[in-house]
Amino acid sequence: MVLVTGAARQLGGRFVREVQRAPEVGRVIAVDAVAPEHDLGDAVFVRADIRQPVIGKILARHSVDTVVHLDVSGTSLGGGGRTQAKETNVIGTMQLLGACQKAPTVKRLVVKSTTSVYGAAPRDPAVFTETTPVTSLPTGGFAKDAVEVEGYVRGFARRRPDVAVAVLRFANILGPRADTPLAEYFALPVLPTVLGYDPRLQFVHEDDAVAVLLLASGEPRRGTLNSGTFNIAGDGVLLLSQTARRLGRPTVPVPLPAVTWLGQLLRTAGATDFSREQIRLLTHGRVVDTRQMRETLGFEAAYTTAETFADFARGRGPGLLPPERLAGAVDRLAGALPPPRDARAAQAREGREAREAPNATDAGSV
Repeated sequence: MVLVTGAARQLGGRFVREVQRAPEVGRVIAVDAVAPEHDLGDAVFVRADIRQPVIGKILARHSVDTVVHLDVSGTSLGGGGRTQAKETNVIGTMQLLGACQKAPTVKRLVVKSTTSVYGAAPRDPAVFTETTPVTSLPTGGFAKDAVEVEGYVRGFARRRPDVAVAVLRFANILGPRADTPLAEYFALPVLPTVLGYDPRLQFVHEDDAVAVLLLASGEPRRGTLNSGTFNIAGDGVLLLSQTARRLGRPTVPVPLPAVTWLGQLLRTAGATDFSREQIRLLTHGRVVDTRQMRETLGFEAAYTTAETFADFARGRGPGLLPPERLAGAVDRLAGALPPPRDARAAQAREGREAREAPNATDAGSV
């Protein structure tokens, strides 16, 4: 018996429909505080708010053995704001974990998390592993919620060592039907960027997100272990400038102090949820290592980061400018402008190393 939270969301609905096809799954209980607009197949839908103690009664009534917690998101459904989203993420997770702790039938827990828990800062490592110490923890928004959620999950794992717990840290999920804040950003006719920065980005395809959730919610395959914390992302990276060219979207570089004001303006206009954490991502970028995903979890993403973005771009239609013309214009402009701040810093380091190299050689030969 599988219970899935967040069934009214697109990812939750897709997972509910797919997990029913697994031969070892008897029944699927789909839970959300709002009624889904999509079909859930033969799943039993229960309208319930996971912030309320009723979730414990649902677990007991249906003798649930596997819980897949997907109701952790940066946005709320049903017209709720940031406060409701935070309450669902944090308080809802606490209630759910408390109910799971009291339910003797629960044997497996899968939690959707995000690579945003690593933050995004100028002194971050080039690549984050699951055990990399975080130097700048998120201070607000969905990223901070995810940090708190993971803390509660670790506490639950200590109290119920008999339960197999998998935490999946997803990179930004994209695809033809993606409804994430970053997908809304890329849907803007003109993309605001941070002046002097061209961050590296990673994506995971929505099909791969469903596939890895299916893998984590079942029994592990031979030679693999689907308990633990795993980064989930497609291979490779894309620069923000590359994404804009592939979309055919012109960009407007904005000085960093003015970006926050612009984000508030976009949120007020209802154009996109341009949060502080998203601004930091679009400033410094973030790349994670996926070795544990492949070697321990035994999952190979079907889409690379570039292929994920290409599939997303096809679903969005052409931008204001043909990609090939925009690429040529950007390349010509790049040749006339100084390199971005990150590139200038790299050039300065290379220059210092080149100047110091002869002295090191001379010292070694004495």
